[in-house]
Amino acid sequence: MMEKHKAEFHFDLLFFKRFLRLMKLMFPSWCSVTVLLFLFLLALGLLEQIVIYFIGIVPSKYYKVLGEKDREGFDEETIMAVILIVSEAFIKSTTLYVSSVLYITWRGSICHHLHNKYFKGIMYYLVNVLHRIDNPDQRITQDVNKMCEAFTTILPVLIISPFTIAYYTYQTADVSGYLGPVSVLVFFIIASIFNKILMSPVVNYVFQKEKLKEISAYRIGIFHVINRFKHMQIRVNAESAAFFRGGQIENLKTDNQLEKLLDVQHKLIRREYALNFAINISDYVGSILNYIILAFPIFMGVYDSYTPFEISALISKNAFVTIYLIFSFTRLIDMSAQVTDLAGTAHRIGELLELLSTLAEDDSNTNLQFEDKYRDNICYDMNGDGFGPGLSLKPALEVKNLTYRAPNSANDLCRDLSFQLTEGTNILVTGDSGCGKSSLLRVLNRLWRNTKGTIDMNTHLGPNGIIFLPQKPYFTDGSLKQQVVYPLTVNRWKTLDNGKILKYLELVGLEGLLDRIESLDEEVFWNWYDVLSPGEMQRLSFVRLFYHRPRFAVLDESTSQISVDAEQLMYETCKELGITVMSIGHRDSVQKFHDQKLYIKNDGTWTLQNLEEDNSKCEKL
Repeated sequence: MMEKHKAEFHFDLLFFKRFLRLMKLMFPSWCSVTVLLFLFLLALGLLEQIVIYFIGIVPSKYYKVLGEKDREGFDEETIMAVILIVSEAFIKSTTLYVSSVLYITWRGSICHHLHNKYFKGIMYYLVNVLHRIDNPDQRITQDVNKMCEAFTTILPVLIISPFTIAYYTYQTADVSGYLGPVSVLVFFIIASIFNKILMSPVVNYVFQKEKLKEISAYRIGIFHVINRFKHMQIRVNAESAAFFRGGQIENLKTDNQLEKLLDVQHKLIRREYALNFAINISDYVGSILNYIILAFPIFMGVYDSYTPFEISALISKNAFVTIYLIFSFTRLIDMSAQVTDLAGTAHRIGELLELLSTLAEDDSNTNLQFEDKYRDNICYDMNGDGFGPGLSLKPALEVKNLTYRAPNSANDLCRDLSFQLTEGTNILVTGDSGCGKSSLLRVLNRLWRNTKGTIDMNTHLGPNGIIFLPQKPYFTDGSLKQQVVYPLTVNRWKTLDNGKILKYLELVGLEGLLDRIESLDEEVFWNWYDVLSPGEMQRLSFVRLFYHRPRFAVLDESTSQISVDAEQLMYETCKELGITVMSIGHRDSVQKFHDQKLYIKNDGTWTLQNLEEDNSKCEKL
């Protein structure tokens, strides 16, 4: 995967392959809204070309009626000119509106498709952790936005240009003979070849620039562009860094990130300089080419029979049709810069889509998404206290001869592990640091694959079965109520009684959170990680656990940031609610809440012992 990331990306066959895949999302069927809107946009474009033609020859008509002092003809031409101007204004405004609607629709279609793939099962985990690709969030947001904007501008021009070029080629040939259109065509071909040579390197630098540049923050007098991630890292971990007085090294690292970005931008602007020079040459040479073309028939005497006024009108009309023919060609050349942006962003979006599709099609990852089938089966007892403990004849988890290791590692963390998680029997997982305790939970949750052995899960993941509380608590955006009912949604369960949530908030000592907000349902826009202390995060995680009241819970160091008394309260409440727990913990104080201890050693071996006798001794002491 990393080799692919280092590859260069150009305006080439790979771009067309990836772009055609995106086109299928933008135009899903012939009867889709986007197709109809696009056809309407093309019709507006063709109509605009007709109006532009008549507007373009208005000066030549004015030359004639003014030269002949034709008052009636002047009034007619003026009325017609006003009608044409109003029509052009209407067409342009409508075109801009339809283009904007298309842009929004295209962006929505692509983003929804990416979201469905990205958030399917644990795909977001695979992409960000196991199969790393740079900035998937930026690709889904900024790159899709940039590509859709460029595509909305470029595609209508590309499709309409053949019609306008054909028509104005005929008009130019009618005035200046074959020399006119041939000269323009040769000029365009030379300019296109030259620009193509300059375009491909720019595409690659656009790709690299977008790869390094996340959402830029602007600070007057400090930086124009900075790498957001590095600064976000400091913002989130400011206190930890301050304890080490790490300002100097973080300054160095942040400057290094900035220099990488600026280096790529310097290379990009050097490449763009040559490309922009070629574009500007094309524009200004085109502006005098029409007069050069018309000079030949005039000096050869073709129009010697014309009056001065007719010659002036002819020059004006020919200047318009020839300039517009040149403009039709040079407009394609001018879009080179936009095409490079389109190609660069399409490569990045296409690369993400390819990775998501590859992971989805990989048979080895199908077991990683098994929890999806339970998502729509979540039910809730609207009249009771939630999911009761119930009775089960089978263990929630049956682990047989399990061997596992970290991804991309050759060293086994644990070998031939066998145990059962049954209702009413709490298990404590312990061992030396780095022995693979948290890794075991990842394997049990199907985040990681096991090397050998089997894991039979006889209950659902989620509120009506087994809930995992990871070492780092997770909180989504939204209200306090949303944090408690997660992974359910407030909208789905907004009829629930808030009294239950308030009861458990008070139980764990978090009733003070309500002083910061007006109600449980108030939508807040802060980051919960910035508002809550580590201990409050763990307490709120237990509120979530108590609220859902699953039959089983797997706790990874879930009481490490709270006091021993609070820890005892949490485990006693789990027992009262009938929640069987499997815990990872280092404190000696947690042992008394468990019936078995699974000890994992650094050499990959393990032991499983009953704790009833040890716990009895502790109680006597």
